[in-house]
Amino acid sequence: MKQIQIINGPNLNLLGIREPSVYGNTTFSAWLETLEAAYPQCRIAFYQSNLEGELINRIHETGFSSDGIILNAGAYTHTSVALHDAIRAITAPVVEVHLSNVHARESFRHHSFLSAVCKGVITGFGMDSYRLALEALLAE
Repeated sequence: MKQIQIINGPNLNLLGIREPSVYGNTTFSAWLETLEAAYPQCRIAFYQSNLEGELINRIHETGFSSDGIILNAGAYTHTSVALHDAIRAITAPVVEVHLSNVHARESFRHHSFLSAVCKGVITGFGMDSYRLALEALLAE
């Protein structure tokens, strides 16, 4: 059974109520139940933090034992060399995801410090971005 870690960064604990026009009306816990039901062949662990260091710790803790990490680092995507280094240090493949199309938003969101060290990037498909990332990791 493949073990996949989903890690969400800052403000993603507010999914379902935060800017529904950008992020939709679905809570992440509801979406996670949908993913788990659709993919019983894998164990999906979930972690969310608004703190950069805690995200790094979770990447370190799971990056050598999981079969893959789905990472939505939120705004840290555009600012964190430390997350870049954490991803680079581990052996598990990481897929960077974004709910919105970051390239259709403010210019500061167009650059990612993480993309270069990730297996791939999925952006702009709402909550389905997580499913697409999961499919990519399961195909390995």
